[in-house]
Amino acid sequence: MDKKYTEINQSIMKGIKAISMENSELIQKFQGLHHAALKAGEMDAATKELMALACGIVSHCEGCIASHTAGALRAGATKEAFFETLAVAVFMGGGPAATYAVKAVEAYEELS
Repeated sequence: MDKKYTEINQSIMKGIKAISMENSELIQKFQGLHHAALKAGEMDAATKELMALACGIVSHCEGCIASHTAGALRAGATKEAFFETLAVAVFMGGGPAATYAVKAVEAYEELS
C-alpha cells in the first residue's frame, strides 16, 4: 500500500519541529490555536475535524487533507460523515475541489 498521506503527515510534523527549533513561540501559539479550535464543545471533535477537512479541500491543501482526515478518523468520524463532508466541499469549491476530494478519498482509504 502506498503511504502517501502517512508520509505527508510525518513530513508536516518534521517541518513543524524544525520551525519550532527556530521559533518555538510561533509553533506554541499555532498549536494552542489548533487545539482550542478543534476541541470538543457544542460540536464534537470529529465534526470540527471534518469542517477543517472541507476547508483544506476547498483551499487545495494536500497537507490539510492528510492531517484532518487522520484527525477526523481518530476522533471517530464515520465513513458516511466523511463522504457528506466531501459533498459540501465540492458544492462550495466546484470542479477544483472535486479533484481534491478525490485526494481526500485516497487519504481516507490509506489512513482508515
